[in-house]
Amino acid sequence: MDIEVRIRGLMMDPATNMPIVVLKDVGSDALMPIWVGIFEANAIALEIEKMSAARPMTHDLARNLIRHLNGELERVVITELRDDTFFAVLWLRQGEEPVVIDARPSDAIALALRADCPIFVAEKVMESAKLNTTGPPEGPLRAVARVA
Repeated sequence: MDIEVRIRGLMMDPATNMPIVVLKDVGSDALMPIWVGIFEANAIALEIEKMSAARPMTHDLARNLIRHLNGELERVVITELRDDTFFAVLWLRQGEEPVVIDARPSDAIALALRADCPIFVAEKVMESAKLNTTGPPEGPLRAVARVA
């Protein structure tokens, strides 16, 4: 089962100086961090702030290609956490044809924001990657996972 999430925020990991996208389960207080690259974090931040570049950025181009090919991005799903790396897929529809495309989670999130479509996380991924917010930390914050 997939869990719908929203972006709770963007922050910098003080230990690695890498950006983190914090996803929040819409049905609970569960939070899940995903470490992303600086360029992807910038693309996400631009869309959150509703700022636009003078020319289309890569994620704008992808959204435009989908639209002009009579497609629609229906949802993105972070499907797997394997060897400290997250995996995601784009669920598109072109006419009556469903299309599933492998994507990095950071790119999937940036594209979902531009297409105004929901973001989901597989339940097993949320369970293994969510932050413990109910008790004291069991050690220092560490990079739980990175984006492939």
